[in-house]
Amino acid sequence: MDRYWLLSSTFYGNWLPGDPRGFVSRVRDRRPDEPESIARREHDMPGIPYDADIPGLRHAAREVMRGEPIRVTAEQAIALIAQFRETAAYRGWWLLAAAVMANHMHIVTGVPDDPAPTKILGDYKAYGSRALNRRWGEPPPGTWWTYDGSKRKLPDERAIRNGVIYVRDQPYALAVHVDPTYPL
Repeated sequence: MDRYWLLSSTFYGNWLPGDPRGFVSRVRDRRPDEPESIARREHDMPGIPYDADIPGLRHAAREVMRGEPIRVTAEQAIALIAQFRETAAYRGWWLLAAAVMANHMHIVTGVPDDPAPTKILGDYKAYGSRALNRRWGEPPPGTWWTYDGSKRKLPDERAIRNGVIYVRDQPYALAVHVDPTYPL
């Protein structure tokens, strides 16, 4: 594999922009010498503090929700892990670890070449949605997931190992997968 990623996404309506616990979303962040038109940035790079506790943004996000927040069950989490494994096998990726909690998920995956991480995360979520829809129907908001998610490149073996341990040890996980061939 050429690239490794720690991918995360929340289920619809969970961990909204503006959340006091912190969040990654586009926020106004204009430097004095920049015009207002390019004043939105996403603080999602490792080592850069993420944003937290913007009540107005949180309220605006709640106002546009199309339904209640999605919380998956243990049975749905198990179905998602199975689908993530199938997706990785189909795409020729390596699913090193995955954890599904009631309100979000994490994946550590290796991929050949250098596809865009947005495409990788999108494929896992799209195939996961299809599996959930087949068994439980489409949820009232029309989607299982929030838009996009976090995509952190794991640049070396130490980062990959730490990512796998982080995913494996998620508190409150409903389902967890760690590839037994990965040397922990």
